[in-house]
Amino acid sequence: MRSVLLVALGGAVGAVARYGVGLWAVRFEVAPWGTWIVNAVGCLLIGIAIPAVRDDGARLALVVGVLGAFTTFSTYSADTVLLWEAGHRGLAVANAAGSVIVGVVFVVIGLAVGRSLSA
Repeated sequence: MRSVLLVALGGAVGAVARYGVGLWAVRFEVAPWGTWIVNAVGCLLIGIAIPAVRDDGARLALVVGVLGAFTTFSTYSADTVLLWEAGHRGLAVANAAGSVIVGVVFVVIGLAVGRSLSA
């Protein structure tokens, strides 16, 4: 139960931080800068946190909770790099390419379904 609470509290902080970055970046919204900033900062922070945060509770709150809610892209990127570093080069490439391709395809499918339901 403690683990769930740590993730939930961290997640609340990460979600509010993501929302705040989005509000700030909307004034520059020619491109999706809010998303780009969140993804870049999240990747930097998870890269720092993975080797630095040793306590299980702190790792749950920060890495899974805060950064998980702030951006799942950081987790995806870290998973890809860690696979590569572990010598699983094919899986790393498959994870990187597959996540992007499947994500884009599923958004296209989801938009088509959502638009047909709301028409």
